[in-house]
Amino acid sequence: MARVLVLFHSRTGDTAALADAIADGARSVRFTEVDVRRLDDPAPAAALDADPDGHAGRERPGRRHPTLDDASAVADYDALILGGPARDGVMAAALTRFLDQLGPLGATGALVDKVGAAFTSAPTARGGLEPTLMSIMIPLGNLGMLLVPPAPAAPATSTAGSPPAATPTDADAPSAADLAAARHQGARVARVAGWVRHAKGHEAADAGGGHGHHHH
Repeated sequence: MARVLVLFHSRTGDTAALADAIADGARSVRFTEVDVRRLDDPAPAAALDADPDGHAGRERPGRRHPTLDDASAVADYDALILGGPARDGVMAAALTRFLDQLGPLGATGALVDKVGAAFTSAPTARGGLEPTLMSIMIPLGNLGMLLVPPAPAAPATSTAGSPPAATPTDADAPSAADLAAARHQGARVARVAGWVRHAKGHEAADAGGGHGHHHH
């Protein structure tokens, strides 16, 4: 059974809504176990007090999903789907901090050949979505993960000219098309994680059985 971790940082709830849709998509793939966790907001309380949406944003997406307190828990999963809001083409500080925490784990080889993917939300259509996605995926690749970039959704659900990713362009909330793209992404990552896990199992069996290479 492939285990998938959807991990997100969200202030307004938009990224949390995408994370839920991605998790739904991943759960739609047979034999997939999905956990959704959030990253704590590293902003000091004073900064949140100054921002009228700060505390509300911290409460809304945070109530349902527990936080991921220990980055090393990622090693227990077959796939990591990591997301957060885009700030002018740069990932949020909570994600940067988390990726720094993954460094020591990556150095042990614990993340090599696990599946990695990214998602983001931005308040405007020109919010720097693709640079943000790349800024999340490149560090995952450096840890040895197998990257699954967001694929175009099925033609029936795609909107002309939209970037091929789970990326809402409406400031209010992710649209139906955004959520459909997020479910599509979650299902795709879960399928790839299942393939990789299955192949690794065969490799281990071949190595343990001493029968040389089997051709299936």
